[in-house]
Order: sequence, then structure tokens, then C-alpha cells
Amino acid sequence: MDPTRVYMDYNATTPLEAEVVQTITEALQKAWGNPSSTYPAGVKAKAMIKKSRESVARLVGGEADDIIFTSGGTEANNMVFHTAVEHFWRNWEAAQETHQHLNENRVFPHIVTSNVEHDSVKLAAEYLQENRKADVTFISVSQETAHVEVQDIIAAVRPNTCLISIMLANNETGVIMPIQEICSRVKAMNKKRENLRILLHTDAAQALGKIPVNARELGVDFLTIVGHKAAELVTNNLLDYEAHMQKTRLYLEERLKAVFKDKIHFNSHYPGSDILPNTCNVSILGPGLQGWRVLSNCTRLLASVGAACHSDSGDKPSDILLSCGIPVAVAANAVRLSLGRGTTKADVDAVVEDLKETVQLLC
Repeated sequence: MDPTRVYMDYNATTPLEAEVVQTITEALQKAWGNPSSTYPAGVKAKAMIKKSRESVARLVGGEADDIIFTSGGTEANNMVFHTAVEHFWRNWEAAQETHQHLNENRVFPHIVTSNVEHDSVKLAAEYLQENRKADVTFISVSQETAHVEVQDIIAAVRPNTCLISIMLANNETGVIMPIQEICSRVKAMNKKRENLRILLHTDAAQALGKIPVNARELGVDFLTIVGHKAAELVTNNLLDYEAHMQKTRLYLEERLKAVFKDKIHFNSHYPGSDILPNTCNVSILGPGLQGWRVLSNCTRLLASVGAACHSDSGDKPSDILLSCGIPVAVAANAVRLSLGRGTTKADVDAVVEDLKETVQLLC
């Protein structure tokens, strides 16, 4: 990367650590064989896959046999949704034998999710609903806290609910969802549901590498993570990295307030809500300062206005921010600054100066 540029888009993807590059190179050179074969390149491939599965299991508090590798987060989330629907129909047949009244009305599996999920969840849910394969309830987040309220999730549960899928942390605001409390409440409900147990899923792609992520402690049945958003991760030092990112983000926010004063609005600040230590979603207020316009004129800062899958939305404000109660004019000016473990105060100073010069240019 050009040393004159400062990368602050870690919520989109992370640069590779040297040890990650070394491991991938080793796999390409020495483990290129079929892992089911008996020749050296295949045996090496099988061993590396086994080691990787065990490492991921330790990382997220799971069992190695429960780790399923996919092509990415989108496939993983889709797999969860389709698995939940299949699980429902298998268990619905058993429930009908016990409760004959369930035959009276045609039902569909019911899914509960939020209105601020990543497109890989949102579009999967919409597909199932549009094709009459499932009913879906999209729970609106609170415009005061920007996270789902536990009581709203519980109130949405029906006799035919088969899946609750809520992200662990939002990719644009960084707001952390109350997953552990949701799981605790739903597990208590499951004890009374006999065959029709509700499955619990969280997309933790944005949280991994920034806060501790443990499937057992959360209480979920399915946990989605992705490697490219945590390719700089070394788990033994996670708490130190978390503290560093938090300290650096707070410094960034202080510098932004000092420079832009009342012309700054933090779209990731909500009373009573915890946020990821590295995420600062901010709008510089004023006409002609749309997020995409500011970023395209910056000479040092490399960042985005939000989720990469919405990068072609132009002037359209983020639906996520609008759902969180951010006014249209403010949301249109949003820039998402997401830090990494190597981001320094010098980087922050350079970025704030770059933004200051850009705003002066555009105004």
C-alpha cells in the first residue's frame, strides 16, 4: 500500500499479517493435493485443514467437528437459513403426530431477524419470504439505542418460529446487540416447545478480532465468522488490541470534535449501547459534504461510507443509519472510519488534517 495513505476501512477487510501470508504460501506450495489422497501434498493438505479447524474452534469456543468451512460469510449465512427451514419441516412432522390440531392450517417456518442486518442475511430472508418458503419478521432496532430490544424479539416468536438471526455487532454503527440475553430467554422458551425448538444464529463477522467472540458463552446454535475481516488477528493478544483500538478511536473522536466542533455528528453514539472499539461512523455537517464526495477528494484517507455491498448507492443515505434514527441529511454525509490494531495517533492526526483540508476545498 502507498505509504502516504492511511487505511481506515478495517470493517470492510483487513491487510494480511506476514504469518498469514506465510501459511497461505505454504499451503499453495506444499498442500495443493487432494486431502483424501495418500501422497505427500494430499496428506499435508489434510493436516493443515485439521489444524485450521481446531484453531478456529479454539478461537470461537466451539468443537472442531462443528466447524464448517464455506466460501465466505454470504454462503455461511445462507446455509444457516436453509438449514433452519429444513430442520423445521423435519420436526413439524413429528409435532403434527403429537398435536393433531397443527394440521388444521397450512403453516410456513417462521424466521425472526432485524432490520439492520448485512445483505447476506437480509436478502436470504427476503428470498425465502418472497418464494413462500418462510414467513419472516424484521424487528426494527430502537432509534434510541440502535440495537434490537430483547422484549421485541421475544414478542415476535410464534409456534412455528424456527430461527432467530441477529448480528453480534453492526458493520456500520459498530453497535453490539444483546445476543446473550436473547439466547437465554429463547432457551427458556425452548424447554416448553418439545420438538419445535427455535435455532439461534448470530453473524459475528464484524465482531471477530475486535471483541471476544465465544459461541458457548453467547448461547448460539450457529455462529458466522469470516477470515478476511480478521486476517490480522492473533488471539493471544486480543484484549491488548481491543484496548489499543478503543484508545485510538477515542483520540480520533476527540480530534474530530476539536477541528469540526458543532459541525460533527457521531452516528455510532447511542446512550446505553456498547460499540466495537474500532468503529467511528461520523458525518461532517453541511451542504455538498456527502460521504462519498468527501472520501473521493481526500488525498490520504482510505475509508468507505458503509458496507462494501452498498458502495454503488451514490447519494442514497444508508438504510442502516436511517433505521437507527439518523436524519436523511446527516446520514447522506456519513463516513465510516474503522481502525485496526496497527492504527496510530499519527495516522489519526494525518486523517483529521486530510478531512479538514478536503472540507475546506468542498466548501
